Amino acid sequence: MAVAVMAGAGGAYTYAVSEQGNAADQPVRTAVAAGPASGGPAATAPAVLPVLPFNAKLTSHDIPVAGGGVRDGGCSGALIDPDWIVTAGHCFHDIDGARVGGRPQYRMTVTVGKTRDGDPDGRTADVVDVRQSPVNDLAVAKLSTPVTGIVPLTLPGRPPTAGQHLQFAGWGSTSATVVVPSDHLKRGQFEVSKIKASTLEADPLVPRTVENSPCHDDSGAPYFVSADDVTGELVAIEDSGPECPQPGTEILARVDVVVGWIQ
Repeated sequence: MAVAVMAGAGGAYTYAVSEQGNAADQPVRTAVAAGPASGGPAATAPAVLPVLPFNAKLTSHDIPVAGGGVRDGGCSGALIDPDWIVTAGHCFHDIDGARVGGRPQYRMTVTVGKTRDGDPDGRTADVVDVRQSPVNDLAVAKLSTPVTGIVPLTLPGRPPTAGQHLQFAGWGSTSATVVVPSDHLKRGQFEVSKIKASTLEADPLVPRTVENSPCHDDSGAPYFVSADDVTGELVAIEDSGPECPQPGTEILARVDVVVGWIQ
């Protein structure tokens, strides 16, 4: 087991990365964004789709804390199949901060299809299974109830390119000091500046604010391309970055390098 210190979305965190030999790190083996949903009863989408309906707000409940007690937490993500979302791997961890797969050790709820907490529509389901990427800080999570009527983000068919413009959308904090998830979806524009084997770097196209760039609880937020704000292609997800809203480069987990593993 190796211990890694990384700067998560909006701040530093430490976790231990262990070799996982069970089903939790195996491919999902599902037809992503294609074909009818299976599993529990389908969650019907709202009659009028909101902006970026594929966005997902993740809320963790009663996470055990070393030394006793529990806390709540949050992450962001995106729908990639009626039954599955994608988010950051470190959003699912044990009491020591080690990334884990399988059934979560605490309750994680996922809300899809909203732009504000108070929106009357949108659907919520629990995470029932987690698969950790073998190459980067990315995970896919299975929902207790499939979501229909919302087109998931498609997976990329090609690698990202330097200079490519990406949209960001997340539910992270809008304060650098009061760390709670936002009550509304945040959006921003970024440009790919460097591409590495399993990650990429991206910089904002305009000066940073807490509304247009990642902060605490934006881990797992999607970076994507979309022509209509309803459908789109996923390129990467939020891994780590500078303290918000300070200048700096975001580190993103590439999705194209795990498409085969997801499928």
